[in-house]
Amino acid sequence: MPKADIRTALLAYGAIGDEHNRALLSTPGMVLSAVCDTNPERVDAALQIAPNAKGFNDAKAMLDSGEIDLVVVSTPPNSHFYWAKEALTRGINVVLEKPMALTTKECDELMAIADTSQLLLVVYQNRRFDADFVTIKSLIDSGAIGEVFHYESFVGGYSKPCSYWHSDVAVSGGAIFDWGSHFIDQILDIISSPLQYVTGLNQKRVWNHVTNADHAQVTLTFTDGVQAIFTNSDLAAARKPKYFILGTKGSIVGDWDLSAGESVADLPAKISVHRADGSVEAIELKSLKPYAFHESLVARINEGKTMSVTSTQSRDVVAIMQAAEESALKNGLPVTAKLLRA
Repeated sequence: MPKADIRTALLAYGAIGDEHNRALLSTPGMVLSAVCDTNPERVDAALQIAPNAKGFNDAKAMLDSGEIDLVVVSTPPNSHFYWAKEALTRGINVVLEKPMALTTKECDELMAIADTSQLLLVVYQNRRFDADFVTIKSLIDSGAIGEVFHYESFVGGYSKPCSYWHSDVAVSGGAIFDWGSHFIDQILDIISSPLQYVTGLNQKRVWNHVTNADHAQVTLTFTDGVQAIFTNSDLAAARKPKYFILGTKGSIVGDWDLSAGESVADLPAKISVHRADGSVEAIELKSLKPYAFHESLVARINEGKTMSVTSTQSRDVVAIMQAAEESALKNGLPVTAKLLRA
């Protein structure tokens, strides 16, 4: 007998909420049953896609409705812990947007509640499913550039940051947290070595209308000497490649598609492999099955199957970002991040 559709609620409905809504519509075994936002226009936008869902302007009323199996929390990061805990204590499975929370203490508490209650707690690490990153990981796993020993990722340019919550340290966690929750997750998906220490730097030079750093850098040094660097900059008049990866047999470069103009960060990078003999090969991006993450939610909740994204991984990303912020306060002195992974 087929199992009933997973009744899913969306808590806060912005651009990412719209993405989840369309994913639910396209994923067998899931249905949007409720949506909540304080802005009635956003609720109306959600209901245009899923007219059978119920609209709410009060999040607790939605969670108390008794008609929800899973909630996707897309509120600003400083409220992730609060709303995830509210849902878990009501027996509701939780998908969180990035980052899981702003401290490992909060992450650990949520994970303990989920474990005790045998509920799902997972973060939507959507950049793990980006075509450029999937292509890079496939190349590395195949041995195309040998053993990776240096990995860099970069996002940004020279532009005035927005004045929304993304640029407010108290709400977003800062420049390291804002994009780091994507790119540091990718680093940990590539490099499996034990982490030795983290260094971080925040530069505040030009943009004084917001509290986020103008330029932030995180360096991860692993016990075998492998090093990974993530940079998020609003002061980079000359962009670095999105990806610059060195291996013992060659390199991978992911160049920004500058034809996108201001939307450059939303398009996949153009991937090329540089070999030891000086040859360069442009690599076709791997095609992906749409909404693979949401499909894996159904398999996890209905069949108990393991997901490729786990709460432990997302918690460790927070641990690294937290350590980087601590290092930045010490002008880049090394800090040990307490990870759960070996």
